[in-house]
Amino acid sequence: MASTLHVVLYHPSILPVHEYGGTERVVVWLARGLAELGHRVSLIAFPGTTVPEATLIPIAPRDALVPAGADLRRLIPPGADIVHAHVPIKHPPSEWPFVWTFHGTGRPGRVFPASTIALSADHAARHGIARWVHNGLDPADYHFRADKGSRDLFLGRLHSAKGWRWAVRGARRSGHPLTVAGGWRPSLRPGLRFAGQVGGARKAALLAESRCLWMPAQWDEPFGLTTIEAMVSGTPVLGTRRGALPEIITPASGAMGDTLKEMIALRPSLDALDPEGVRANVLERFTHVGMAGRYVEIYRGET
Repeated sequence: MASTLHVVLYHPSILPVHEYGGTERVVVWLARGLAELGHRVSLIAFPGTTVPEATLIPIAPRDALVPAGADLRRLIPPGADIVHAHVPIKHPPSEWPFVWTFHGTGRPGRVFPASTIALSADHAARHGIARWVHNGLDPADYHFRADKGSRDLFLGRLHSAKGWRWAVRGARRSGHPLTVAGGWRPSLRPGLRFAGQVGGARKAALLAESRCLWMPAQWDEPFGLTTIEAMVSGTPVLGTRRGALPEIITPASGAMGDTLKEMIALRPSLDALDPEGVRANVLERFTHVGMAGRYVEIYRGET
């Protein structure tokens, strides 16, 4: 392959998203990172997409959202070096090198093709996938604050797998008021605030002002994007040892426990962490440019 690649990314959505959407944001950051590394990026996505770092190739929802998966062959521009999808495609284009990133959790026994890329070492091992790339974000999309407010934060869907009830009980027992962002629940408990779904500037502000992000996952997170969003804001993470979290959380950026009792005992130690050191974990390991560089190694067949 040439020193400068022409990468075609595919995600059937309107990009960028302004509220919820983890995979969608990762695709935009990847396009941005590839462009910053000097590569040419084309993006197959729904009309209305505006990603300045990529040339849009529109695909109509009726052509993308079909049971067999989209047929991308007629859309791939001349000179493309690789096609990189972020959803499964039943009939990948055979005329071009092709990879796809698996962003979810597969059923037991599912066999993945060799073109698949996972999100973490744990994610890859659990699904029998040979290659993985950690997600990365653009730090410019977040705010860093060294001076924190008084409240802890839980950010995510109010689902038992996300462990939000652990966060509520843990924050209360450790003596910290908690903001729960991701859904609504009526509550008269002192110190507990439900903020609903948040995005954009409000989400960035919450991440930056919070003293700690509770991430008590009760399932194996393929990656856990919220962890690095908090860390880049200077906010440490208190998580469980599930899925990819042990690959992300370091002693300088947070702590992990196996039980709620352990997490409550660990909570005071997070107030002593240096917000600059918390942020450094992301700047050194989880940026959009670093993610793009690791994907380029796969595109070139170097890993």
